Amino acid sequence: MDKRFWGIVAVVVVIMGAIFVINNNSGKTNTPSSSKNNSNQPTNHVEGQGADGVTLLEYGDYECPYCGEFAPIVKQVVALYSQDIYFQFRNLPLTEIHPNAFAAARAAEAASLQNKFWQMHDTLYESQSQWVPASDPESYFIQYAQQLGLNVNKFKQAYVSSQVNDSITADVNAFDATGTEEATPTFFLDGAQFTPQMTVSSFEQYINAAIKKKTGKASGIGASTTATSSSSAT
Repeated sequence: MDKRFWGIVAVVVVIMGAIFVINNNSGKTNTPSSSKNNSNQPTNHVEGQGADGVTLLEYGDYECPYCGEFAPIVKQVVALYSQDIYFQFRNLPLTEIHPNAFAAARAAEAASLQNKFWQMHDTLYESQSQWVPASDPESYFIQYAQQLGLNVNKFKQAYVSSQVNDSITADVNAFDATGTEEATPTFFLDGAQFTPQMTVSSFEQYINAAIKKKTGKASGIGASTTATSSSSAT
């Protein structure tokens, strides 16, 4: 083998390395970090007073149609138990089947840096039909940021930041650590996975049992409100 052969090999190696770098840097606003060693802490989006010390945790995907259907039910449940439990949301974008899911999570986390996480969270679910089919949903997210009164320039900067990317990846890593099969929405009560039906009354049964187990007292919520809540959820 002569020097020309090794020269060609060197050129090919350089070209392949360049292609790898380009591919690695492209699409970062729509895909999670490939690193599973992200040392960031998971997000901490929590609402509710938590008087009974019970935490309802949802891992959700903003593009997931089932998450979108569950969203108004969960909102009713959180309002019903606002004094009693904590409700926490973490990101689980299923990017293999939902190409805009990670981008939407970025929008929510970017909004959270201006204290508007829950507002953007609700908007993303309520407007799924608008941004989900888009080839590039960022313009919709910017529009929502404007509607929510955010500083748009700061929102745009946060949207593409490594800080936001890493926080979402940390959520995904936290979910993976549970050993649970990846699906959305996935719900946990005080760390134990449960699978509610898409009704307020189904959540009530699980939450009331968790409150009784935690505090030794039967929750006063549910028995008198189940029929009303169930009818309003349909």
